[in-house]
Amino acid sequence: MNKFTTALASGVLAFAPMAALAEDSSDPIVIPIHNWSSQIVMSNVVGQIFEEMGNNVEYVTTDSQAVYESVRLGDVTLEMEVWEGAFGASYRAAMEKGGIVDAGDHNAVTREDWWYPMWTKEACPGLPSWEALNDCAAVFATAETGDKGRYLDGPVDWLKHGQERVAALDMDFVVVNAGSAAALWAEIGAAEADKRPVVVFNWTPNFAEAVWPGEFVEFPAWEDGCDKDPAVGPNKDALYDCGNPAKGYLKKAAWDGMEAKWPAAYGVLTKISFTNPQIAEMAKFVDIDEMEPEEAAEAWLEANPDVWKPWLGNS
Repeated sequence: MNKFTTALASGVLAFAPMAALAEDSSDPIVIPIHNWSSQIVMSNVVGQIFEEMGNNVEYVTTDSQAVYESVRLGDVTLEMEVWEGAFGASYRAAMEKGGIVDAGDHNAVTREDWWYPMWTKEACPGLPSWEALNDCAAVFATAETGDKGRYLDGPVDWLKHGQERVAALDMDFVVVNAGSAAALWAEIGAAEADKRPVVVFNWTPNFAEAVWPGEFVEFPAWEDGCDKDPAVGPNKDALYDCGNPAKGYLKKAAWDGMEAKWPAAYGVLTKISFTNPQIAEMAKFVDIDEMEPEEAAEAWLEANPDVWKPWLGNS
């Protein structure tokens, strides 16, 4: 028996009396997988805990926006990373329809926005102001963008609305979409060699903040409705003229039938809460250490029994 199984077994034994009060269904708990490392590893961490509790688990690859409708309908059971900036609108829309419940917040505080490594500030010293960035647009120009600056946004299916923001704030930038998170890291890594100024989409928590110190661009502060009401924000004729929330939530969501069908697993889900460093470590296992997500999840559980065992009632 490996260290993780031994440690988890002791946690499950402590949890057993509580679990006996209500038996979970033998049907699989369906956990969605998206296309960024922390979410994949975190989902496997939770799935492995559920499996050792005696539950069946199934993983399905799911669109990161459409997943909230899937949770609402019970096609998938839960979502471990509801980022306010990226998915708040889709999450709220599903909540309004019914069928999905808030399963609690992580301790982590999130931010997702335009970002640059610190060496970029030498070429554009007015940063992090977005107006200063726009004044320096020519510094970021490439053959691809002509005399306009190049901004590397997230993949198209992340719906970061970079193009809408450029239009709303009349910025001299061309938005180019990366094909994956790995392409964003490759862009920063390639620029590091000669300290080439770059501005890319980035987020916290992830491993990148420990590898490449940098800052987020400061756009007009987020106001509720900036993505729905043109009257909100500085441009009264456009949406997305604000930055994303600077201190966004990271929630868990669940199908509203989960508690009745898998009461023990749902009880554990509501207790689970990860911090920024913990989530960054999960991403590092995959993005830097090149582990497979399943291996990364097992490694994280082996190294952190003091974090997860209390979720099982072993405090």
